Amino acid sequence: MTAIKTLHILNKSPDHPRAAKCLEMVSREDGLLLIGGGVLFLAAAKLPDAGKLFALSPDADARGLGHLTGNASAVDFNGMVALSLQAQRVISW
Repeated sequence: MTAIKTLHILNKSPDHPRAAKCLEMVSREDGLLLIGGGVLFLAAAKLPDAGKLFALSPDADARGLGHLTGNASAVDFNGMVALSLQAQRVISW
């Protein structure tokens, strides 16, 4: 995988104000990892146009959204750790 400038980890649902702020901050060199309530973006058809988009598969599966990854790559917990190690910095929203 290629290096990620900033990995944004979003655990807020699409209607949360912090989710909107996160999406404003994501650039093409960044990665966006949807976890927790953030995986609801998969169903909301509001997937951001991030350079690299990921969804934590256990969270997506728990919400019945595992089949809706769209342009997001599904990752497991080991993949989440690997992404955080690739990133120059990590921001949790």
